[in-house]
Amino acid sequence: MAERTLTITSEHGLHARPAALFTQAAAAAGIPVRIAKGDRSVDATSILGVISLGVDHGDEVVITATGEGDEAALDALVAVLRDGE
Repeated sequence: MAERTLTITSEHGLHARPAALFTQAAAAAGIPVRIAKGDRSVDATSILGVISLGVDHGDEVVITATGEGDEAALDALVAVLRDGE
């Protein structure tokens, strides 16, 4: 299992558009991916789950992936979160 912790830099947090891009990228990874804020963790392929976390600007999230290619998958997902506005 691989894990990344990052702070959301988008001024609007993880709202609908970046959440959609993130969940699509998580689904494309083809392995189980989760995102957590605080003590809540959700399936990263679920747009409703991701939005329900209420991730705002400055919040810290933890992304985990399990399976072959987990490090590369997390690298791609971190890039989506950093680039998505």
